[in-house]
Amino acid sequence: MNIEVTNVIDPEISCTSCAANCCRLEVLLITDTGVPERFIQTDNWGAQSMARLDDGWCAALSRETQLCTIYDNRPLICREFEMGSQECISERA
Repeated sequence: MNIEVTNVIDPEISCTSCAANCCRLEVLLITDTGVPERFIQTDNWGAQSMARLDDGWCAALSRETQLCTIYDNRPLICREFEMGSQECISERA
């Protein structure tokens, strides 16, 4: 018996209709994806993370479009945090 499994994303779930909650999470940079230096914050121990602005959102998030301005160079964790994934749905709630 073959059971076909498909990933069906709820059409109501879209980055453009989201409050960008995932972009408020701390994002540690553990691999080099080419994130521009202006978006990197380094702590006292040398650990690097995505910088956040005073509003708490990632510095690379466009406030006008709610989309990532460095999408092709986004950190690994952002690549793994897929739109419509369980993590996404949890953060939207």
